[in-house]
Amino acid sequence: MQIEQIYTGCLAQGAYYITSNGEAAIIDPLRETQPYINRLQKDDVKLKYIFETHFHADFVSGHVDLSRKTGAPIIYGPNASCEFECISAKDGDVFTVGNVTIKVLHTPGHTMESTTYLLRDETGKDYCIFSGDTLFLGDVGRPDLAQKAANMTQEELAGLLYESLINKIMPLADDVIVYPAHGAGSACGKNMMKETVDTLGNQKRMNYALNQPNKEAFVKAVTAGLLPPPAYFGLNVALNKKGYESFEAVLNNGMLALTPDEFEAVAENTEALILDTRDNHIFYKGFIPQSVNIGLNGDFAPWVGGLIVDVKQALLLVTEQGKEEETVTRLSRVGFDNILGHLKGGFNAWLDAGKTADVVDRITADQFANEAEPCKDNIIDVRKETEYAAEHVEDAYNRPLGFINDWVKDINPEEHFYLHCAGGYRSMMAASILQARGYRNFTEVEGGFDAISKTGIPKTNFVCQTKVSKA
Repeated sequence: MQIEQIYTGCLAQGAYYITSNGEAAIIDPLRETQPYINRLQKDDVKLKYIFETHFHADFVSGHVDLSRKTGAPIIYGPNASCEFECISAKDGDVFTVGNVTIKVLHTPGHTMESTTYLLRDETGKDYCIFSGDTLFLGDVGRPDLAQKAANMTQEELAGLLYESLINKIMPLADDVIVYPAHGAGSACGKNMMKETVDTLGNQKRMNYALNQPNKEAFVKAVTAGLLPPPAYFGLNVALNKKGYESFEAVLNNGMLALTPDEFEAVAENTEALILDTRDNHIFYKGFIPQSVNIGLNGDFAPWVGGLIVDVKQALLLVTEQGKEEETVTRLSRVGFDNILGHLKGGFNAWLDAGKTADVVDRITADQFANEAEPCKDNIIDVRKETEYAAEHVEDAYNRPLGFINDWVKDINPEEHFYLHCAGGYRSMMAASILQARGYRNFTEVEGGFDAISKTGIPKTNFVCQTKVSKA
């Protein structure tokens, strides 16, 4: 028996590859399937089953393409209704893979079909669980995502999750290994550990959700402090239920190389959004007007899903040369398939063609400390509320990037402001969105609060509630 966790950091997502005696199973595969097929061929094993722990909201799974290419059936837990061929297993059903077995433990709460898969080794001993979004390391799955589909409140779903954990998971032995679907950084939970594998015994000891005295306390604890889910979550669920265009077709469209003239013509004749994936320290020096910057070297896909509300939005790509395929692949993982092509030769080709370029007004942290007056100037901090609460520039306003569509209307375009995040990644996203919407009277701070904190500018943890606009 061999179990391999295939962890994708930018999505904080874990897929699992299991082999035993010439047969294999894959749990929660990513959208692009060729790496799995290559691995099956290398190991000379036959894919027997594709297991899905639930209908994922934060990424598009590769189950449909993988089943089509290999013939392996797709297995969901109870209550799963797909618009493609799949098996909706019953609680307690057992599937054999080589010399090991995988038992279905129906664990609703995160979603109604959520299922934990218990793997028993060649001796019949409980070896590990693939817990999906039911149990994370340090947390449990958020119970608010399936409210509409289940016609239940988040409190009712949390109650179901409590029963699932108490009756199906907690009775298992402490030495059972926990393989979750996500780790720290995923929006599917709020308190996940950075580790991606643990024992159930350790989780029983330290996981706050597993240490509540009763159901009422559990419901209160797991529903407290939940941020609104990203807008693309519901659309990804729909793709995972209904099926989707093949990854190869999406990649083929995205790899269409457009000359600067062709790129400009497509941009002018469609409603395509120009997505520039270069690093922020390169982007600010020059970019195509109206471009939105979301750097590939970061939490790229989740930010795309969080900031570009409609997964059907047509996209034109500007990337570092050689990064085109990676960009298309990572977009497809969160369902952004409507890619019209990319700029051949990158931004340098745009400049060489004599096209118009834009810039962002960026200054260093030392310049900011020398010229900004915290009690007088507007300073916008786009970090998360928790980051801001820990420490921030005195009198700075907290406007998290994830809610830019809500707070942008509060800005007075006639009044100058400074803009920063933790290191420059998020503030450049905000800067590009603001400029694309006509806001230009601002200065972005290079290096963000990490650099600002090393200067002498006054800092505090007192929360400033005043609105950005003074108009």
